[in-house]
Amino acid sequence: MNKKAFKTIVVPVKSRREIEKEESKFKVALIAHDTKKADILAFAAKNCDILKKCSLIATKATGRLINSKTDLEVKEMMSGPEGGDLQIGGLVASEEIDLVIFLRDPLAKQPHDPDIAALMKVCDVHDVPLATNLSSAEILLKGVAKNLGQ
Repeated sequence: MNKKAFKTIVVPVKSRREIEKEESKFKVALIAHDTKKADILAFAAKNCDILKKCSLIATKATGRLINSKTDLEVKEMMSGPEGGDLQIGGLVASEEIDLVIFLRDPLAKQPHDPDIAALMKVCDVHDVPLATNLSSAEILLKGVAKNLGQ
């Protein structure tokens, strides 16, 4: 009798409870132009208690900065110029993002301005709040904190 040998592969799987908990978290995208990186880092550090209760996603350089300098866990997408803004826009269109904080430099021309405009447009089309400066980011995050019971 020819017996085939089978290997057992153990794959770590999240429990249904972990998946539901992760899916129920408020999802925030964090993006910052190079001239605004210090601002987004200060914002994240200042609002760490609120942001810890959220699922965070960011473009590559912003995510790396926040991951390395805070206790927050941020999922990194591609860099903005390589398509990261569009990736986040796709998540907005798929209703996987609840809030976008995009600290942009309105005075600097960006090589990927069309991608930035597309992200802003998709936020408008899908009625997703978009903060483009620290004042609006603070106000929107206060609303999130209120909904999270803080």
